[in-house]
Amino acid sequence: MYPTTLTQLARANPFSAPLFTLQKVEEPSQTVSTKAQSRRLAAASTAGHWRINLVGNEKVDPAKYKSIFTGFSVTIKEDGVRGLAKGWAPTFIGYSMQGLCKFGFYEVFKILYSDMLGEENTYMWRTSLYLAASASAEFFADIALAPMEACKVRIQTQPGYANTLRECAPKMYAEEGLWAFYKGVVPLWMRQIPYTMMKFACFERTVELLYKYVVPKPRSECSKPEQLLVTFVAGYIAGVFCAIVSHPADSVVSVLNKEKGSTAAQVLKRLGPMGVWKGLVARIIMIGTLTALQWFIYDSVKVYFRLPRPPPPEMPESLKKKLGLSE
Repeated sequence: MYPTTLTQLARANPFSAPLFTLQKVEEPSQTVSTKAQSRRLAAASTAGHWRINLVGNEKVDPAKYKSIFTGFSVTIKEDGVRGLAKGWAPTFIGYSMQGLCKFGFYEVFKILYSDMLGEENTYMWRTSLYLAASASAEFFADIALAPMEACKVRIQTQPGYANTLRECAPKMYAEEGLWAFYKGVVPLWMRQIPYTMMKFACFERTVELLYKYVVPKPRSECSKPEQLLVTFVAGYIAGVFCAIVSHPADSVVSVLNKEKGSTAAQVLKRLGPMGVWKGLVARIIMIGTLTALQWFIYDSVKVYFRLPRPPPPEMPESLKKKLGLSE
């Protein structure tokens, strides 16, 4: 019999080669340990990864996964708890890279475009500024995300194709070349750029409105926890709108990455007007939660490292004088 420790390590390794398996009589204690490891793996991959798995399956196989609740039970029955973490590695790596590029480049482009516009125009056209900066940032972020997104969809939606990222990526490259990882980048732009424009613009304006009409005191008088609570609420509201705006393109991307040789136009025609909205409720729950958490974590990092956190924009004094609003 193989050593117990070696057996447990081999099972716990998410990057284990599919051809290297240890097959011996399993003891009850080892089974419990494996299930516990699966639960920890599912929790550690990404916040809400199981929702991504279920939403993706619901769109590519609507007859089998009729709703998020049906998808949950079917996944548990067929693959066990570990099935909820299927494809966690490309999800974690891909969305980490995308998030780093998205938030980082957004700050860069916002400052760049603001300097081009000037102080007064920046305030008057601030929504357009948010939209332009976020669209520019997402363009580059999706180039970083596309390869991992393609691997994630293959692992989650094609049973038996691959179980790990280390198995999936070389197999896709051998079959279709480099194009396999980027054939979904244009639909990804169609999905993610409107999504991110809504995400950042809606968040920025929602924060502004919350402090103006809901929060009973100025932001400068709010404690850090109170400010972070406003961030979370604004992030969730933004996430709901993001899900609605990006859902049709997301449906196309999911099917496109599953099928070989299909184009975005062909998939869109086959899904039809109703098909592209399949799974919207589940996506709203997922995206609302993830967006709120993203903004909360992003703002918390700024607080922890004492990075600049500009308050909601106010009309410049020079513009007030031009409009006759200053005393």
